[in-house]
Amino acid sequence: MTTTTDLIKARRFLPLFVTQLLGAFNDNLFKNAMVLYVVYSVYSSESAEARFSAIASTIFVIPFFLLSALAGQLADMRDKAKIIRIVKLCEIVIMLVGGGGLLLAWQGVAITGGAIPLMLVALFAMGVHSTFFGPIKYAILPQHLGRGEVLAGTGLVEAGTYIAILAGTIVAGWIDIEWAALAVILIAMVGYIAGRQVPPAPPQVEPEPLDYHVIRASIALVRNTVQDRRVYLAIMAISFFWAIGAVLFIQFPPLAKNVLSAGKEVASLFLVMFSVGVAIGSVSINALLKGKVSARYGPASVIAMAIFVVLFQVACRFWSETTVGAELMDVATFISQPFAIPLLLTLLGIAVAGGMFVVPLYAFLTTIVEPSQTARTIAANNIVNSGAMVLGSLIAAGLSAAGMPVVEQLLVVAAACLGSAWLGKSLVNAEREAAAS
Repeated sequence: MTTTTDLIKARRFLPLFVTQLLGAFNDNLFKNAMVLYVVYSVYSSESAEARFSAIASTIFVIPFFLLSALAGQLADMRDKAKIIRIVKLCEIVIMLVGGGGLLLAWQGVAITGGAIPLMLVALFAMGVHSTFFGPIKYAILPQHLGRGEVLAGTGLVEAGTYIAILAGTIVAGWIDIEWAALAVILIAMVGYIAGRQVPPAPPQVEPEPLDYHVIRASIALVRNTVQDRRVYLAIMAISFFWAIGAVLFIQFPPLAKNVLSAGKEVASLFLVMFSVGVAIGSVSINALLKGKVSARYGPASVIAMAIFVVLFQVACRFWSETTVGAELMDVATFISQPFAIPLLLTLLGIAVAGGMFVVPLYAFLTTIVEPSQTARTIAANNIVNSGAMVLGSLIAAGLSAAGMPVVEQLLVVAAACLGSAWLGKSLVNAEREAAAS
């Protein structure tokens, strides 16, 4: 706890932490304000709403596939603090465009021909922004922090990210669209000011020519990165986690509506519990490991996650049948139900165990590779993670299309956790072999 407190106060960490926090908050405030407006004020067809959500998600993810390799090269071969300043300056421009789209929507002017296209362009640009900032936020930590502080710093960044995602999601649902337009621009400006306070982080190798052939560079980056078995196993374990997470996030709304007879506020409550739980797990694992970067608790954490998923599924199945088919419940009515608290606690357990599993793996990636390779390692991880999330989404869609009830799909998630446990155990064995050699 002392390390965590000291880091929060330190200039070598605090500006980066605040910059990341504001960026994640702004991403989710803008994205959710846009989606909520379009879904509730533009379209009245469920298929059209689902199609727009899918398009928006795809647009945001595409830059991670295409540009992560370039982002990793750039971060390893240029001053990371300078890149942060450039990226955060670009965020102001992006949010001026996105905010303009939100304001047009508020005024009801050229919604389909102007407002929505402007918002989607800004969403794509924010995906580019996140692609270039992503490798830096982890790769810069070993450069500014001591080895015993990296895990604490990674946990704080991860916990802060989830809290920011949570806050941005909640605020987007509460404020009017015109205030969201103003907020995203102001937050981008504050983020730029915070980014300018990040201490210099010069490259730790001689700069090399950048490979601008994004497909070739991406394939080469992933191939070169996974040559170390420990790195390969860590990336695969993290990717499994995010594939599982993608399936869970897809399941929450239909589960709340069709299984629990609960309104959209309850679905949001599920996302709140999940985000808070991952944040708790992120900080807790640092205390458990006492600052030492290790994957040794990974298998137990993800097995615990599988157990909580099964318990969550059981709680859903035993949900009072008297509520099924009734009017959708608000949060207060939902909480008053007999199985509500056990159900929410099992959901919280899923998220805490997930946070305890994934955070040490990110710290592991940034500490076992050469300092000059950290950003590219994180970039390779982002490429594989993005693919895993898309795959998880397709699996969830496929299971639904095949007629499998959402509540039964939770058992598929639990089984996938066992795959992550096997990867985690293999990583622990590889870690011990490397320590013994």
